[in-house]
Amino acid sequence: MLMGKRSSHGAVVRLTETGFVPKVERWSPPPTWGEDREQGYLHRVRPQSDGQRRLMEAIEGCHLTIALGPAGTGKTYLAVSAAVAALEAGEVGRIVLTRPAVEAGERLGFLPGDIGEKLAPYLRPLNDALSERLGGRRVKQLVTEGAIEIAPIGFMRGRTLNNAFIVIDEAQNCTYGQIKMILTRLGWHSTMVVTGDPDQSDLLDGFSGLAEIARRLEPIANVAVVRLGGGDIVRHSLVAEMLSVL
Repeated sequence: MLMGKRSSHGAVVRLTETGFVPKVERWSPPPTWGEDREQGYLHRVRPQSDGQRRLMEAIEGCHLTIALGPAGTGKTYLAVSAAVAALEAGEVGRIVLTRPAVEAGERLGFLPGDIGEKLAPYLRPLNDALSERLGGRRVKQLVTEGAIEIAPIGFMRGRTLNNAFIVIDEAQNCTYGQIKMILTRLGWHSTMVVTGDPDQSDLLDGFSGLAEIARRLEPIANVAVVRLGGGDIVRHSLVAEMLSVL
């Protein structure tokens, strides 16, 4: 007769003639995860892979960095962390975070509220990254003071962003013209990081301009193009395996 029970770590096991055999192994971070992972709004971020190390070095040494790679490689988090560090060190006067307001296959319809409330669902990932680094209360304070601005790509036209750290997230959902427009917003004493995954665009085939922009800018001095891969994914280990076949 087979009997089931729950182990001390929560995994369901079943009793067989040879003993207890795990039915489902629950994934957990490696033992060293807690030592390096950012917790409690600390001010130090360590790379979890060689690709992340190259990205951090590129952001530190170049005025424009383009980070390409699949979900979970830390592109947005590392870019936002660098922006926060630059702001707190007094290296820039403000942080500007922007991403395209593109629906990922769903139809959200006419959302209620003012313009900020309508755009909030699109910009939420950037808010989440900021809150993890600074805490929600501090983020609200800096937004109110104007030290942090979060806005969609369309709001950037006609501006010059001086003394700022600019992060363009989800750039694979921008057309060639949109990326060209936002790149030319770069002003004096500013740093810009463009992140995205060319293989995961929500635009129609051929409309995304990210890959072509990266190819054309890569030979230019003071522009870094960092390509991350499956080995740089720091989410659940299954994510890397899924992305390799999807």
